[in-house]
Amino acid sequence: MDRFQAMQVFARVVEAGTFSKAADSLNLPKPTVTRLIQALEAHLDTKLLNRTTRRVTVTADGAAYYDRALRLLSEIDELESSMSRAKRNPKGRLRIDVGAPVAQLLLIPALPDFYARYPQIQIDLGVSDRPVDLISENIDCVLRAGELTDQSLVARRIGEFHSIICASPAYLKRHGTPLHPTDLEGDDHVVVNHFSHRTGRIYPFFFTNEQGERLEVHGRHALSVNDSNALLASGLAGLGVIRTSTFMAQMHIGAGALVPLLLDWCADSVPIHVVYPPNRHLSAKVRVFVDWVAELFARSDLIHRKCSLPKPQPNAALHADKAQEATVEVPATA
Repeated sequence: MDRFQAMQVFARVVEAGTFSKAADSLNLPKPTVTRLIQALEAHLDTKLLNRTTRRVTVTADGAAYYDRALRLLSEIDELESSMSRAKRNPKGRLRIDVGAPVAQLLLIPALPDFYARYPQIQIDLGVSDRPVDLISENIDCVLRAGELTDQSLVARRIGEFHSIICASPAYLKRHGTPLHPTDLEGDDHVVVNHFSHRTGRIYPFFFTNEQGERLEVHGRHALSVNDSNALLASGLAGLGVIRTSTFMAQMHIGAGALVPLLLDWCADSVPIHVVYPPNRHLSAKVRVFVDWVAELFARSDLIHRKCSLPKPQPNAALHADKAQEATVEVPATA
């Protein structure tokens, strides 16, 4: 028995005065109404209604139950109505944590659209790649790239970051251009490694070609970093070959400050998730943000772009080459 439905049916029978009228108003078969009332009385072990061939009257216990049930049903209706209003017009403070590149290049430029839809939501945006404790730090959700290790959280995969191998024109002038992934393991080349800030493990370079051949490459390095912005800055400074996300590299490739390499081989992509605590009743403000950011990533050309990127302009590459010869300062856009 659905006790909530039985309670609704009982209240309607009391108000209508007959089973037939109650059934008609609820758009239910009369036998269903009768069965629910009988089941409710059996569950309560109490006679709620006196039945005659013409009319139904309420017993003393039925009257008391009706009064309490009516208040409860009214409160439920009010709760559902308020939740519906909150969903249509969510408001309040929303605490989010994202990595710096995602914040700068993807999320913040799109926030005017979010505020146009949900003007009463206030966002507190933490920008970091550090592990956060969503519960103890009272953070509503985070955006994180890579495989997730905390199985106690709810994660919704909203896309993936495609990776590309790059180097600066100055680096290529000194070391030459690698023609095959295994060239990165030779003495002629240096890579900038990315290591986990949690475990210190260095992430190798993985490559796959159109024939399905897969390679794992461990290049010789002089520098390792644990931050994606630092990795990009290292490549721009000519410190080695880097593997970075296409959405971070594309503007620098277009300007000639980075040159894409080994385009016959694609580096592994990295999944991106929006992660939030395992609350059974996700608040309206969190729900609309999760849906909005999933929509944002689904339509973002920067996210879906893979190995094929705009070729650098010849003049821009020439100027970048001369600039790299003169200095190793990191550009302000890094």
